[in-house]
Amino acid sequence: MSLTRLCRQKPPLPSLCHALLTRLLSSSSTTTASSSSKLHEYYSFKPPPSLSPTPQNPSPGSGTNAKKKQKPQYRPPSSLDRAGLKPIRSDLPFDFRYSYTESSPSVRPIGLREPKYSPFGPGRLNRDWTGVCAPAVDPKARSVEGADDPKLEERRKRMRHTVQGEPLTQAERKILADKCQRHKTKRQINLGRDGLTHNMLNDIHNNWKHAEAVRIKCLGVPTVDMKNVCTQLEDKTFGKIIHRHGGLLVLYRGRNYHPKKRPVIPLMLWRPHEPVYPRMIKTTIDGLSIEETKAMRKRGLAVPALTRLAKNGYYGSLVPMVRDAFLCSELVRIDCQGLEKSDYKKIGCKLRDLVPCIPVTFEKEQIVVWRGEDYKPVEDGYFIPDRESFDDPDGNLICSGSSAACCGQQDFYSGDDDE
Repeated sequence: MSLTRLCRQKPPLPSLCHALLTRLLSSSSTTTASSSSKLHEYYSFKPPPSLSPTPQNPSPGSGTNAKKKQKPQYRPPSSLDRAGLKPIRSDLPFDFRYSYTESSPSVRPIGLREPKYSPFGPGRLNRDWTGVCAPAVDPKARSVEGADDPKLEERRKRMRHTVQGEPLTQAERKILADKCQRHKTKRQINLGRDGLTHNMLNDIHNNWKHAEAVRIKCLGVPTVDMKNVCTQLEDKTFGKIIHRHGGLLVLYRGRNYHPKKRPVIPLMLWRPHEPVYPRMIKTTIDGLSIEETKAMRKRGLAVPALTRLAKNGYYGSLVPMVRDAFLCSELVRIDCQGLEKSDYKKIGCKLRDLVPCIPVTFEKEQIVVWRGEDYKPVEDGYFIPDRESFDDPDGNLICSGSSAACCGQQDFYSGDDDE
């Protein structure tokens, strides 16, 4: 009875595990004793030379003090390195300027802020930089303004007529204008505070590779005189504006335009320094004494503001507003808070030439202009409507050369006035 009870009882779990473990270890030790040496002989591992602390087969002359061959340092290609390269030649028949809408060849500077150096880089262009522009003709032999040469003007008209070909029909203009709408394409060139710059001409031709027309959005100071913007765009690109709505333009490249035959446009590598122009705000206004000038400036700052200009806005209706305000008031104040000082000085100079009027002061971010003693309303039909298709059956420019002479004046007086 007692023996069967002992056999039926289950041994405790720890004692059973211990017995099995000792049995396995004893059997494995006896079997591996004879085979361990054979496994090591057949499956021995030798580390490669790269993992060993010291090279197993050192080559002669490859000690720790031996110098490695160093690769030459990378030198990025410099646009200023013109060794052995000929200067770029461009056949465009007009003077190269930084901005074509915010500068005019008819206005002469009184000095230069920096020595004359070409913004195209030394030796990159076969034209001489005069400090203001790179003229199409030799400034030593003729005048600085290449536009005065009748041969260049005739050549310019001939090139534009060759590229444009026959005028577009009404249906073709409508199709091209619809293709350039915002919901149809994202291609757009922004014309900002600097106006039509020289490098923007290259951007326009790059867009013309993929589309017949390109959308241009104009904002800021150049929109005060949109007629000058349209004239310069057509004159410098040899294209044609086929649609305009406010500051949005559609510029057509022409029927005979070929991207591979585009004109050579050398790019400006940096912005040139603006020349020094005469002061626009003088100590006394012509015809008034010092006391009368001070009283007029104080009274002008107290006049209710005609309008407040938004930063980088559209100012196409500013000149008609000032002309209408002069019918009932001799002083007009325009609030320019938030604008750059150079921007509202450029606006004041454009108002002086387009209204016309006399700038009184630019103090406290305000433009105060006076209509003058003998003011007469101007009705010369100078301004174009906000919506225009720009259809001229003769293929001429939008405005004549006489009106182009009075638009887009200097790089105006940035930093010269203390007002």
